[in-house]
Amino acid sequence: MDQNLEQKARKIRLDVLKMLYECQSGHPGGSLSCVEILQALYENVMQYDAKNPKWQDRDRLVMSKGHACPTLYAFLADKGFFPREELWNLRQYGSFLQGHPDMNKCPGVDASTGSLGQGTSWALGYALAGKRQGKDGGREFKVYCITGDGESQEGMVWESAMAAAHYQLDNLTILFDHNGLQIDGTNDQVLARGDICKKYEAFGWEVIVVDGHDVNAITEALKKPSAGKPRFICCNTVKGKGVSFMENQVGWHGKPMNQEQYEAACRELEV
Repeated sequence: MDQNLEQKARKIRLDVLKMLYECQSGHPGGSLSCVEILQALYENVMQYDAKNPKWQDRDRLVMSKGHACPTLYAFLADKGFFPREELWNLRQYGSFLQGHPDMNKCPGVDASTGSLGQGTSWALGYALAGKRQGKDGGREFKVYCITGDGESQEGMVWESAMAAAHYQLDNLTILFDHNGLQIDGTNDQVLARGDICKKYEAFGWEVIVVDGHDVNAITEALKKPSAGKPRFICCNTVKGKGVSFMENQVGWHGKPMNQEQYEAACRELEV
């Protein structure tokens, strides 16, 4: 990956770690695995206006794996939606940076998520609205939905997958943060799901598989000309990416760091 992109990813990960350490709660593993996915979206692909977060023609992002919102917040602060200093108030009483994103409180958040499996249906509705807006003479905005491994076992995910293909929503993209782990263990230990890419293909989606920590590869997949179908990008990632003692460790799904662990993690990531 380009050195500047890598340095930016490291800075975002450092912000995420500081947020989680300061509040002594949250989800480090899944927050660290989706950094490059959000980096590709905010740096290279999405149209948005930080000074006008509710701009009607903006692209929409649904963070369906809402527990990974520290990474979303870090990018929103980086892009000027709110001051970076607000990040250190994560999960504090009175803060608009809640443990799961709230579109009514946090500038730049397009969907209130956290109950897993529901974000894909929300994104489906947005994509239908984007199509309607395009027919009415406005911009047909694009919709991006970031999902995780565990929630792909939810029934609503597959109902929305069927509907999106039926309505030919080629303005809808799911980015699947495929780190192989969920809160209670590996995907296969909890509930074997089979080949999710083949399932989405069978449902009528265009499927692309990429290295989920390669910003350029994710960007290329996102910018690929539409095939007239909704798009599913399987981003193969590492849970806890960037911190050696967190990588591929299910125990770091939702676990606070002590001071020694925080300082060790920061040393690994220092730019």
